[in-house]
Amino acid sequence: MAITRWNPWQEIDTLQRQFDRLFADALTPVTGDEWKSLGKVPAAEMTETEDAIQLKLEVPGIDAKDLTIEVTEDTVSIKGERKSETRSEEKGISRSEFYYGTFQRVIPLHTRIQNTQVKADYKDGILHLTLPKNQEERNKVVKVELN
Repeated sequence: MAITRWNPWQEIDTLQRQFDRLFADALTPVTGDEWKSLGKVPAAEMTETEDAIQLKLEVPGIDAKDLTIEVTEDTVSIKGERKSETRSEEKGISRSEFYYGTFQRVIPLHTRIQNTQVKADYKDGILHLTLPKNQEERNKVVKVELN
């Protein structure tokens, strides 16, 4: 059995990394006017088929009318505003929690799409976007040179 020296700083460093991971991406980058609108950036999942890119974003508690989706040939931009408030009263004590704020997420696409043919569906807090690939991109063949 090997004897190793205990290093308390290593444990503190491990704890710090765990906290960093816990809070990673919890808040949007804070610059200028964004300080007033701290918000959570929606989680995204992207899958690709031969014909299209499927993009899912998690935006719970937001009405469809509070979402703005802009699509170019190579980016998708989602903007929204959260308006959430909960109130409870128990034993004469009133409690209120609320969160208001805007968010924006821009997702670059590595394949050109037909932005005029995008289909969107919003149900149960999940936004589904179907982004059909540009016809030229589907038939694109790239020759690879060996050195």
